Amino acid sequence: MQGQGHHSRGAGEAMPALSNTQHGGAASMLPAIVAGFLAVLVSFSGPLAIFFQAAQAARISNEMSASWVWGISIGAAVAGIVLSWRLKIPVITAWSAPGTALLITLFPDLSLNEAVGAYLTAAAILLAIGLSGWVERVAAWVPPGVASGMMAGILIPFGLKAFTGLQTMPVLVLGMLAAYLVFKRTTPRYCIALLLATGAAIAWAGGSTDVGGLAFELALPQFIQPAWSWSSTFSLALPLVLVTLTGQYLPGMTVLRTSGYDSPVRPIIATSSLVSLLVAFSGGITIAIAAITAAMCTGREAHEDPGRRYIAGIANGVFYLVAGLFGGSIVMLFAAFPKELVMTLAGLALLGPILANLGAMVAAQDHCEASLIAFVATASGTSFLGLGSAFWGIIIGIVACRVLHGPRNK
Repeated sequence: MQGQGHHSRGAGEAMPALSNTQHGGAASMLPAIVAGFLAVLVSFSGPLAIFFQAAQAARISNEMSASWVWGISIGAAVAGIVLSWRLKIPVITAWSAPGTALLITLFPDLSLNEAVGAYLTAAAILLAIGLSGWVERVAAWVPPGVASGMMAGILIPFGLKAFTGLQTMPVLVLGMLAAYLVFKRTTPRYCIALLLATGAAIAWAGGSTDVGGLAFELALPQFIQPAWSWSSTFSLALPLVLVTLTGQYLPGMTVLRTSGYDSPVRPIIATSSLVSLLVAFSGGITIAIAAITAAMCTGREAHEDPGRRYIAGIANGVFYLVAGLFGGSIVMLFAAFPKELVMTLAGLALLGPILANLGAMVAAQDHCEASLIAFVATASGTSFLGLGSAFWGIIIGIVACRVLHGPRNK
């Protein structure tokens, strides 16, 4: 097949001798299907909590929130199914969690129409970068520590908010923290999904969750007229491009390649960007290759035969499709939770990415101080000249890097 990705086995991984049943039987596909389902479950347990907070910050209706969920779910479904089938590798796609976190700092000053315009701008830029084959080259323009500092600055307020609920619902927050520590030690892969279940159980037992009104409700996409402004372009579109490249495409492709899948990035970023253009009109933020959940579908747990693990990517897309169709029910479920549960869940779910980006800042020894400046500037949440802190964080960080450390060799 033209454009098909190739799999080369890493050290210590031998191609097993497979029977006919292993090759095509339904039983052999079950681990791959389960892996695809768990990847969706983890995405809807942690990152969706951030998405729901963004919807609250934008002060939109439940119907519009359901349209957002429809957009990101259908987008991830279509991109994942098409790429996994075409390339015959497990391509797991998702929406931009750092980009969603960035939204919360911009709403409600940023209008929903401007947000959609920024989504379209970001998707168009990513499409151009993908078609040009300059993904690594463009990402290299920004010092890696500075990019990590900006991402850590975007995410760290959510980590801090994980504990603000202690004042109002201490039993819930402490119970979720204890559960997080236990699950992180015993079952780290399913920690966030189990944490959501634990938090929901504690909230229900305490009488702070009313699930009586929950029902299966289809999501209907709502058309949002895009609007463009310099503020939304510099505060949202350009930072969104950067966090998507450095926070999703580069680590996501690394996961694939370390698993032995030598796939070109061009068809992956081009397909995801085209899908992003389509779902943006319903409020769906940028779709890109996943990094964290991708690891669940690229290893032996998904399938013994590396050549059959693409089934996990297709299954992941199918489950996203189902979730998108019932986006209204998902929104109703999160709306039934107390805000303390959502904040704690989002904060604890982002501890891993926060730690990874802080570690990358420290590891960038040749420009560590500039990375710290980018982190502090972004985390301040300060807006200046109508532009958000993420934009200023990256600009100030780049300038600081050039002044303090001179031009980079790369």
